[in-house]
Amino acid sequence: MKRICNKATSHSEALEWDIEQNFTMSVEERQKASKILKIRVYGKNTPDIRESGVVKVIKPKK
Repeated sequence: MKRICNKATSHSEALEWDIEQNFTMSVEERQKASKILKIRVYGKNTPDIRESGVVKVIKPKK
């Protein structure tokens, strides 16, 4: 995946560019980006929550 950078001068300009970028991506590109982000956040050996049948809710410590 090719990394693209955009320096926006305002929040509205950044939001506009983000929306435009999402529209120009193909379905395959969006799925690939989603998979890469999932691996970065959860690691490679993450069990599918639908298959485990167990949902753990972790509350942040105060």
